[in-house]
Amino acid sequence: MAVAVAGVLVAAGAITYAVAEDSGSADTPSAGSADAGFARDMAVHHQQAVEMSYIVRDHTKDVEVRRLAYDIAQTQANQRGMLLGWLDLWELPKVSADPPMTWMDMGDMPSAGEGSLMPGMATDSEMKKLGTLNGKQAEIFYLQLMTDHHQGGIHMAKGCVERCTVGVEKRLAQGMVDAQQSEIDLMAGMLKERGAKARS
Repeated sequence: MAVAVAGVLVAAGAITYAVAEDSGSADTPSAGSADAGFARDMAVHHQQAVEMSYIVRDHTKDVEVRRLAYDIAQTQANQRGMLLGWLDLWELPKVSADPPMTWMDMGDMPSAGEGSLMPGMATDSEMKKLGTLNGKQAEIFYLQLMTDHHQGGIHMAKGCVERCTVGVEKRLAQGMVDAQQSEIDLMAGMLKERGAKARS
């Protein structure tokens, strides 16, 4: 396990610093660029997915759900580290006074509030509810929340694929689109097995 974790960290560091030579130009992205905006916003979006995944792992014994939650938590924590590492590399702030998704020309879009800052994010009430459920109920609610979360994440990642200029970041965003769509399909089957379906 320690060797595997070390390998992931080394790979993440290599990808992070590869950005310096893969920007497609000599210019560092600006604070208002799509590259910086995506890195900031997706780091926040990913953090909630990690939190949800650790909550459900503590509230079910189901091997399939626990494995999915672990995979999502590890993948998105790793990607979040890369996104924040790029902001450090570019010497850009990790927070912005602009509303989320301004880089997608969606900064004036009303949020769901209660901690749901971007499409797909759960509200504070939903996060609290997840923590009160156990077993099958927790599994279903988690799968529904994560399906919504992935749909919002895919929308943002597609925005980066279209607008970002740093090659390695665009490739990471496309990888997010592909992986999260695959997980949405997997979760649809898992919900069906439990007599439920996605909320939207």
